[in-house]
Amino acid sequence: MPEKAHLIAGLLATLTIATFFLSTVLVELFGSHEAVATVKSLIVLPGLFILVPAIAATGGSGFYLSKSRQGRLVDAKKRRMPFIAANGLLVLIPCAMFLNRWAVAGEFDTAFYTVQGLELLAGAVNLTLMGLNIRDGVKMSGRFRAVPTSAR
Repeated sequence: MPEKAHLIAGLLATLTIATFFLSTVLVELFGSHEAVATVKSLIVLPGLFILVPAIAATGGSGFYLSKSRQGRLVDAKKRRMPFIAANGLLVLIPCAMFLNRWAVAGEFDTAFYTVQGLELLAGAVNLTLMGLNIRDGVKMSGRFRAVPTSAR
């Protein structure tokens, strides 16, 4: 059961960040300032109330599962998690809050776009790290085994 909880929470967290990232890029490219403000508002509420528990559940369940596992894949996942958490807590959440406040106020100035760039960069880093954790988790689960070359 903890494996399923970890899988679901990890996928939910990753898909949530990917949704935030893609929504931000698309609305910045094709949307009006009002649309940007709407997206920023939705990222904060309900978005963060989905993302934060999903990341916490992923980390908690991963920590629990790692107690009974060893190996380089487990170690790699453990090394990535502090960066994912710190990036989320120290960069992504504050950026989302400030961007929402500025967008609602109609303040689309240099500061807004600088913070927006930082948020997109931090989001890309988290998506990459989370993707690597998913890849290693799939390897650890043994669900997808390499097909021997003689069987092809």
